[in-house]
Amino acid sequence: MKAKVLVDGGSPKVSPAEVAKLLERKGFEVSQEGGEIAIVVGGDGKFGRYGRTESIPLLFVGMRSKRRTGSRAYLAEVHFDELPKALDALEGGRYHVEEHQRLAVAKNGENLGEVFTDVYLQRGAESTCLRYRLAAKGDGVEFEESAIGDGVVVTTSAGSTGFYSYPDRIRRNTINPRAFTKIPRESIGICHIIPTYTERIGTTTHPLRYELPWGSSIVLSLFRRADARLYGTSGDRRGERIGLGDEVTIGPGRETTKLVRISGDA
Repeated sequence: MKAKVLVDGGSPKVSPAEVAKLLERKGFEVSQEGGEIAIVVGGDGKFGRYGRTESIPLLFVGMRSKRRTGSRAYLAEVHFDELPKALDALEGGRYHVEEHQRLAVAKNGENLGEVFTDVYLQRGAESTCLRYRLAAKGDGVEFEESAIGDGVVVTTSAGSTGFYSYPDRIRRNTINPRAFTKIPRESIGICHIIPTYTERIGTTTHPLRYELPWGSSIVLSLFRRADARLYGTSGDRRGERIGLGDEVTIGPGRETTKLVRISGDA
């Protein structure tokens, strides 16, 4: 089986050479030009990146971090110390490929790409709170809401253990870093980021977090000028600048992310 090795670009948690050596020892052919499968070693951020850019099946391999602030690697199928056993399962055909739908993101009708996990509008370094609108339309739902806060997250099921889950971690005046919410695969999650105010137009509802049925369309826009950035559609840490008058449209994408699942008896 031909495999591609994908690790962190800057300071990898494990070197590509070490991963390649392990693969070759297990009888895999390593090629960066293509492959039947990709071995992705890292944390959830790296999984999210390659999950939106790669078309071949991906095996997510997490690293057990010794740092308390290290990645939780919620999306990992196995950890690095378990990789030899997982490779045996792959060679023996004891696995299946699971497809996850992506979200497509556009700015003023121009395609910005698709995301596997989440996309979020957030205030930049030169801004106070954002004042923005969210309009949603889907199967049995249609509404518009306004908010003042740090921004808003739109997530797939795969990304729901990340930024979307920050309310689960807040317990009065403390944080539970292990808490998270997993939404169904047929849902899109919406979560306002540390809002000081929200209002669903025409109702008495002040939403913080909720789910929409898959297939819904979401439109985000500012109603006051601010330094606002859209993150998740590229590797640029500065994000995509969003200005007054811009519209960000988010909905089901055309592509899927293929994840390798190891059989239980592997």
